[in-house]
This record gives sequence, structure tokens and C-alpha cells, in this order.
Amino acid sequence: MSLRSALGTSLGNAGQVVLGLAILAALLAGLHLTPAVGGGGPPGPGADGGAAPSSAGRQDPYRDKVADYGVCRGTDPACYNDWDLPRATDGRVRVLVFTATGVSRHAHLGPLLPAGMNPPLTSAHVAQNAVVRWGQEYGFEVDWTEDVRQLDAPAKLAPYDAVVFLSNSRTMLDDASQTALLQYVRSGGGFVAVHNTLGAMYHWPWFQGLLGGANFYDHGPHRDGQVLTVDRRDASTKDLPRRWDFRDEWYNLEPFPTGVRFLAEVDTSTIGSGTGFNGHPGHDGEHPVSWCQYYDGGRAWVTSLGHDPAAWTEDSALPGAGSFETHVVGGILSAAGERPFCR
Repeated sequence: MSLRSALGTSLGNAGQVVLGLAILAALLAGLHLTPAVGGGGPPGPGADGGAAPSSAGRQDPYRDKVADYGVCRGTDPACYNDWDLPRATDGRVRVLVFTATGVSRHAHLGPLLPAGMNPPLTSAHVAQNAVVRWGQEYGFEVDWTEDVRQLDAPAKLAPYDAVVFLSNSRTMLDDASQTALLQYVRSGGGFVAVHNTLGAMYHWPWFQGLLGGANFYDHGPHRDGQVLTVDRRDASTKDLPRRWDFRDEWYNLEPFPTGVRFLAEVDTSTIGSGTGFNGHPGHDGEHPVSWCQYYDGGRAWVTSLGHDPAAWTEDSALPGAGSFETHVVGGILSAAGERPFCR
């Protein structure tokens, strides 16, 4: 007689159900289950064949924090909605730069901008001026705004091949603009997040997923370090040196990015140690600073770099400023579909 039959004789039907559930729970407890993201590829560093940070090969201590955002995401192009929507009538790449801030505001953004589209920029708006200048140099058109009303309908975002969220902070989108951004991404739009945008919209899970499942947690002192280009196949990294000097705040992230292709990381041995605002605890040896993914139908390219105003200044003497420009421009153009994305 089987165990099930023997126990069923004395337990009855209800007892069999309870016992069956208990056995199933015991079996599942012995399995290591990892949530799937994107097109079914494994999450974490090196997902779907992407290059992992330099310490790849260890057990990922953050793998148990992979969140389910209810969308197709990852490095599989199957997650992209190639709807071939007309973005610009003249065939040129168009980019919208959005720099609205909630509480804190980085120096590279300059003073608050007036309402409307393309308000006057001063020399203090070094980041906005940089993207406009890059557009002139690399052949894409740039509009800029801090007015959330310019983003409050899908039709207002539809003409753009990519939207660049640049050092936003805390809550800077209302319900209408959140809906418009979601619809834009789902239609195959490109999204670029730079620096403090990782510290925005903490209360919106979908936006956290768009950032790679990551948020800004804290950072150590603003200091020099070395960036490692860990994936040189991508359009934003193929022309970068393997290692380049830079100065930044070197964000610590919580949660850790998952389901993404890591593009660059900071060599933690070059930026000191410590915890919280006294140092750079990193992520158990892994400290990514740039990554890409497909997300809910769109393309998303993210970097935590860009704190120092000198990184955005024309003819800057800051070590690595040229590499930073190459990196961000490549990210913008690949998210816009002008260059191969996340390869």
C-alpha cells in the first residue's frame, strides 16, 4: 500500500488535502527559486549573456531582492514593442530633456527654469547646455523643460525618440505625467536616466523598475576614482577605454539593479572604504554605475554618473570628461534607436 493510501485510510479526504499541501511546501522549501525577468533570462549581473561586473562569479547576495514589476523586462529584445511609431516628421532624432526637481537640486542644473518649453538657459545651466551642445555635434534635436505640464499627455511625448530625465529628485511627476510616461515607454519610446534621477519617484514601483529595479540610497564623499568599462559591445561603451579616471559621488544603490546589462562600474579599490556618507561601502565588491535594459515595451539606459559640473562643461579639464560625454551620448542615441541598443 502506498503512503498516500495508508494515510488516506485514517485521515479522510480533508486530511489528505492538508497533508498534500504540507508535502508540497516541504518540497518547495528545498528548492532555490529565482524569479524570472525579461524574456525568461536570469536576473542579476550578466543576464542573457551580458557582461557582469568584475567580481562576477560569486553568489549574488542581492538576487533574493529581485522584484516583480508586472512587465516584460531584461536584456531580451522580445520585451521591446517595435511599433515603428513616427517620432519626427523630418526624420531627425528628437530628444526631450526633463530637469524638474522636488527638494534637492544639483549644481549642474543651475537655477530653476521658468515654465514652458525651451526657456532661456544661462551659463549656470551646464548640464542642459551640454546636452544641447551634444545634439548639435552629434546630429539630434534637443528640447528642454522643467514644466511637468509639457509631459502631461502621451501626445506631448510621442514626437520624441528619447526622453532624458536628468538629475530629477523626489516627486516631480503628477498623475497625468506618470500616465503619459508609462504610455510613451510602452509604445517603444527611449528613456535615459542620469545621476540623481535614481533618487526620484521612490513611491512609484513602475518607475523603480524602469531604473533597473534600483534607487539611490546614499553616497560617500565627492572624490576621484576609476571607472571600469565592463561591457564594450554597447554603443555607449565601445569607444571607451577599459579604465578611465573620473570624479563623482559614486552612488550606493538599494535595491541592487537586476535583469539589466551592466556597462560600467567603479573600481572600489580606487575610492576608499567606509560606510554611508563617510565612505563607499559598495555592493559586496560590485559597484555598477551604468546599465541598460528593455522595460515594458521601451528602452531604458541609466547611469549614476554626472555629479560634478565640470563633467558637463565644454573643454573641461576634469579627467574623464570626454569619456563621460561619449558614454552619455551613446546612451541617448541607443535609447532613441539611432544606434544598436543594449548589446
